[in-house]
Amino acid sequence: MERYYFDHNATTPIAPAVIDAMLPVLRDGFGNASSIHQPGQHAKQVLERARRQVANFLGCSPKEIVFTSGGTEADNLAILSVGGHIVTSNIEHPAILSACARAESFTLVEADANGLVHPSAIQDAIRPDTALVSIMHVNNELGAVQPIEEIARIAHDAGALFHSDGVQAAGRVPVNLKNIDFYSISGHKLNAPKGIGALFVRRGVDCLPRQFGGRQEQGRRAGTENVPACAAFGAACELARPDLTALRDRLEQGILAQVPQAVVNGANAPRVANTTNIRFAGIEGEAMVIALDLRGFAVSSGAACSSGAVEPSHVLTAIGLTREQAKSSIRFSLGLGNTVEQVDALIGAVVASVAHLRRLSPVYV
Repeated sequence: MERYYFDHNATTPIAPAVIDAMLPVLRDGFGNASSIHQPGQHAKQVLERARRQVANFLGCSPKEIVFTSGGTEADNLAILSVGGHIVTSNIEHPAILSACARAESFTLVEADANGLVHPSAIQDAIRPDTALVSIMHVNNELGAVQPIEEIARIAHDAGALFHSDGVQAAGRVPVNLKNIDFYSISGHKLNAPKGIGALFVRRGVDCLPRQFGGRQEQGRRAGTENVPACAAFGAACELARPDLTALRDRLEQGILAQVPQAVVNGANAPRVANTTNIRFAGIEGEAMVIALDLRGFAVSSGAACSSGAVEPSHVLTAIGLTREQAKSSIRFSLGLGNTVEQVDALIGAVVASVAHLRRLSPVYV
């Protein structure tokens, strides 16, 4: 049975060009990038080339890139390196919400029914002691694109810094760092391996370390750098990425046309081209994930870091869905390698799976 992957927001397959960039470093680039001998300096060259590639991808200076172990560490580094009050939203990734819970104080701004955070709500939440505003660029479950440039201006006008979790945005929507102080990205969302990410830190902005030891990453992130993963990350940042809007729309339209009582969550928000979140009345999302998996399709009922959770998605309940509606929702996320033929096959599998599950459902009539 052929298998098709539609869960790119959870993680992405490593691209062949990325593997090609990583393997030689694994074989021959074993040196410590902090060592002054030839193997160490070779590793340093590989590391700094990767830093330039990531910087070019984001449109910033290489000196503004801090390599991390992934998006979660990048988010934590930004949030916890700033003291004072923090403003964030109720649809953020747990990496943000959990870090804010450990800050001095924070305020949650509510998103609207389409998963959008309104700049006026941020303005109302800012206090005299607000040090940081953190709003994700693209929501990982809905795909809603937030107005971060306007929110950043509001933060700066109030004397606060601005951070954005760009893990689901980088490579999928244009990124303009002009008014942004911190920006987090993750390699495994960009067809690089897991365990590598980066935090953009605007030149002149303080970024206090959260782990201590050596002076790596300009003193902002101690620990010997993972040079092979950095090389892979740099290569991933140079991959050509197709516009997936037509495929996403084909998937949505095909499902909505053939499945009664199917609704796209957050349909009226500006959305990233690869993501759609659809709820199906009368079914359990986890059962749908299993049914599609048995037919050869990988999809998700929510954020991968929350898999197995009994509670429904905090993002979907935050936009006003009931527990039952949230738990009947499926996220489809496209990426490199998906084709029209795969999308059409997925539509057929969704139609068949929903019909089967609804026949078994005690609540669907």
